[in-house]
This record gives sequence, structure tokens and C-alpha cells, in this order.
Amino acid sequence: MSLNQSISRAFRRKRFVCSDCRIWLAEGFVHQQRRHITRNHLRKIKISAEDWIDRKSDIEDGRATSILEVLEERGLVNQIVGSRDDLHKLLIERRVGVYCGVDPTAASLHVGHMVPFMALGWMYIYGYAANFLMGGFTARIGDPTDRLTARAEQATTERVKNAANMFEQLKKLGVNIEKYAEGKGYQREWAWRRAVLNNATWWQKVTVGDYMRLLGRHVRVGPMLGRDSVKNRLEKGDGMSYAEFSYPLIQGWDWWQQFQTGTQLQIGGADQFGNILAGAECVKSIMKNDIPFMQKLAADTNGSTATTDPMGFTVPLLTTSKGEKFGKSAGNAVWIDKQLTSSFDLYQFFVRTADEDVEKYLKLLTFLPMSEIRQTMIEHKTDESKRLAQHKLAHNFVELVHGLAAANEAEAQHSQVFSNNLTLADVQKQLKENTTTADGRPADINPSLNRHAKPLDQHSSYDVNIKLPQSLIFQQPLSRILYSAGLVASRSEGQRMINNRGVYIGGKVGKEGEIAAMEDQISYVPATDAKWSFVEPLILDGNILILRTGKWKKKFIEIIPDEEYEASGLTCPGWKEETETLANPVTKADLAGEIMHRKQGQKDKESAAEREKKAWRDNIFGKVKSVHLNRSPR
Repeated sequence: MSLNQSISRAFRRKRFVCSDCRIWLAEGFVHQQRRHITRNHLRKIKISAEDWIDRKSDIEDGRATSILEVLEERGLVNQIVGSRDDLHKLLIERRVGVYCGVDPTAASLHVGHMVPFMALGWMYIYGYAANFLMGGFTARIGDPTDRLTARAEQATTERVKNAANMFEQLKKLGVNIEKYAEGKGYQREWAWRRAVLNNATWWQKVTVGDYMRLLGRHVRVGPMLGRDSVKNRLEKGDGMSYAEFSYPLIQGWDWWQQFQTGTQLQIGGADQFGNILAGAECVKSIMKNDIPFMQKLAADTNGSTATTDPMGFTVPLLTTSKGEKFGKSAGNAVWIDKQLTSSFDLYQFFVRTADEDVEKYLKLLTFLPMSEIRQTMIEHKTDESKRLAQHKLAHNFVELVHGLAAANEAEAQHSQVFSNNLTLADVQKQLKENTTTADGRPADINPSLNRHAKPLDQHSSYDVNIKLPQSLIFQQPLSRILYSAGLVASRSEGQRMINNRGVYIGGKVGKEGEIAAMEDQISYVPATDAKWSFVEPLILDGNILILRTGKWKKKFIEIIPDEEYEASGLTCPGWKEETETLANPVTKADLAGEIMHRKQGQKDKESAAEREKKAWRDNIFGKVKSVHLNRSPR
């Protein structure tokens, strides 16, 4: 038995009566447990400090760029809490800690979350300690910012599951940022530090007395009532609960827990400026009343003239050139989780980026050097149809969140799916590889059919390769097939797209526009009719249907028996839904809309034919009249 075990057992059994012996043994026990700092560790600390001093000199002499200037050049700084000069000086002089938080109100991070985390990633690879904070506690309350109504309360099981998923995502994101940065030439240094924290950890230990004594007594109600989020809820919304009213204070307490270990800077989205400002005031009110902490802080700063106040900055919200937001609340979130948005879907999303937005996204969402981004844009503008910049953006972002292998695979799949030389053999291979696992079981549920993926934009392409049951394909109108395949939000919308010539089916057009037998190379036939008799000849090999809407959204559908579909555990719109019965008013309305659009399409055809006939008559009449007027009088 070791000395430590003997001492520990002795204390538990209370065999000691001599206080001197007890003190001696306790001191010996502590001494045995103390971790010694090795000379090698001290040497690394010294080298790291010297490197920081050298970096400071390079920045001041103009030989290097400060991290704040890097972030500003890429458009990652929106508003600063405090003075810009103070922040710039602080980041040059001291290796402070920085954090960015997110509440697990959904099962996954989405693309909109990535902008503040990219700023945090830049801070990390420039040597600052980075904390990824998950709001396991604050998710129970919900951030009231920019909301006129209270958030719906989540079930405990759902909240716990979301928290577990997001915690793992944040850990993986930190690893991916480091690997991705190394691929862009940023070599890991010994001083790099990152951590994933959960604020539920310290909130489980906080008592009401501690919270009120350290923070509650120093916060004034007047400024809190003056916040826009509070005034809007009280004047225009449904009121505000005390828990929501306290959200900025709770976030301030989170900052104080980290501030005590050197985390002086907070990063958030543009909508978080008020919360960051309130949090900074909370930290300052606590620290100025904590004399021992202020003494320790003065010793730690070692005579530095940089501010010791909490500071922060916000990043711009991710929007398109038209001002459209990305996010769960906006209803068009594109998830980072592969189970909700596959690597291919993520790649497709960025390939469709507008030319007006792609340069901004390259700066915000990649670690590509500015010189490479500028060169990419020059090459892109020589032939914008190749979408060179969009492909670089898509590859880099997928590599950042899913890894290099996933990015290469998504790029290859895109090239194959949208190739002019796509063959039936290619489609069959993709369906086999992407819808089954190595042992023949069904692969992960198609994201477009996953109930957790509902907030995804309906205009996103989702997964290309899917399975559908025979009952939802055979003898069904094309509008319903489009609906079940996830290409449209309703059957009536599907019929409207058919009427507007926006739907195509994989096939081959023969002489005089007739549909011919499918050859190996795929071409697309415009869907001019929604009837099954039009679709049936285009079913390939008896079980494959290829659909396309617009230019980008494609579905390679493998048609399988209903029994096999049900056994696989898959689901899709229209599969065993009660809404299929005509007694349901929603179904009635949808079918009425489908019939209406079909009738409207027929009217449009008749109107077009009538206009063409009238134009022909007018033309003939004009010619006859011209001949009559030009005839020479006898």
C-alpha cells in the first residue's frame, strides 16, 4: 500500500488522536499530491513570453499585423464594447483569454453561428486562449433579444439531448479549426489554448445569496429597463418574465467566472451587443468590490498599461446582399451537423452563393489569406459561369466543419451529379453507395426527410440520393411525387411549378419532341404534364426516377416496395400521414389548390393559343389591308 493510500485510509477511519501528527500527515498528503512544475515547462513559458514581446515589437514597427487589424480587414468586427484604441493596445500587449457562447436551443450549430466562431478561431491561431462556451443553463431561459414573445419552453429531455450534441460539436469544431488552420500554413504553437465549457457547471454551485451579494446589489434597474429588448417586449410584445429580464445578468455572471482566469474579451453576433455591454458592466461592478481579486489582477498585469476592464466586440450577422439572414429564427438555417445537412448539401448551398456575396463569405468563413481571396476574385470575374469562387468557398467551408476528406468527396459528387456526361450507370452507383451501408442496411435518414431538419430552407437541395415507396410514385400525379421527394413544400406548389415549366425529368427527347427510350447518357425532358401517363415512360430500369427543379435541385429516386420502405424506418412527406384523407380540411385545401393550379395552367395554355390565333388573324388582315391600300386605282 502506498503512503497516500495509508494516509487517506487513516483519515477516513479517524484513528488519529494527536493533532500534531494529524497536521503533519495532512501536510505530507498535500505534498505528495502537489504537481511539480518541471524546468522544461518553465522554459516553454519563458520562450512563449519572449515570442510575445517580439511579436509586439514587430506590430509596433509595422513588420506584422495585429489580430484586430486582421479581423477588421476581413469584415469580422462590427461594434466594439469600449474604446477601439484600448482594445488594440490590449491585444498587442497581453495574451488575454477570449470566449464566444451559444445556447443549445437546437440540436446543432448552423451556418449563421460560424461567423463569431470564426473570429474566435482567428484569435486562437494568433495565440490567445479561446473558450467555446455552451449555455446549458441559459438555454432554460432563452435570450429575449429581438423577440416580442417568449420562447416556447423545451422539454427537459430535448434540452439535454441538444446540449450533449452541441457540446460534442463545439469540441469537434475546435479540433477542425486547428487542423484547417494548419492546412493554411498556421503551425500550432505550445502556447495555443482552447477549452469547451458549459455554464451549467458553475450555475449548479451558485447560491441565491452569492448571486445577490456579488452581483444583484450592484446592478441598477433603470439601465436594464432602458434596453430596447425590454421596452419592445413591454410596449409591443406579450410582456417579459423575470428570468428573461435577468438574462444579461446571467450572461454577465458567466463572464465573471471566466474573467477570474484571464478571459477578458467576449465575442458575439451583432444582436448580442447589448448583452455584451451589460455583461461587461456586471463584471466591472463585481471586480471593483472584490479587493483580493483587484490586488491579484494588478500583480498579474505586471505593470502593463493596457486596460484591465472587460471588453468585447460583435461580428456582423451573416446575410445575403439582399439583407436576408441565416438562422433558425429566420427559418432558413443550414445545419453544421451531418445528420441534418450532409456535406454534399452544404457544398451545394455555398456553390449557389450569389456573385455579390461570395467575396464577403470567403473573408468571413475561411482562413484563406486575403491575397489568395483577391486573386480568386480576379480569376472568377474572367468567367463567372464557372463559379470558381463559389467552389473554393464551398470546399473550404466543408473542410472546416467536416474535414478535408468530406470536402473532397462533396466536390467530386457535385462534379458527377452536375456533369453534362452523367450516365445511368453513375446514378445507379450513387444510389447504391449513398442509401445503404457496407452490410446492406439503410444509411442515415435523408436530411430532407428528417423531422429535425424542418428549419432548412425549402430552396436548398438536400440530399440528392433518396428512396421512396412505390405507393407514392406509381399511378400518382407528378405534383405529389415532387412533394414526397421533398422538392416542393406542397402538392399545389408542385403543380404550379409544372405549369410554369420549372420541372424536368431524366429522359431523352426523340425526333419532333417525342419522348424516346432512355439512353445511357442522361438528358432532361421538361415536364409538360402532371399525369402519370407522362411520367411512367421515364421510369428507368423499372425503379429509378430522376427529377430536377430549376437549375440546381436534383433527386435520384430509387423506388422500392412499401414493405421494404417501412422496414427501413424511413419517412417522407405523404407517407402514412393522416392528412392524406379528404376529410382533413388541410388536404382539401391543398387538393383544391392543386386543381386550381391545374385549371389555371389549362387556361394559360388556352389563352396563349387564342393570342397566337389572334396574332395570326391580325397579321393576315394587315397584309390584305396593305395590298388593298397599295392597289393602283383604275
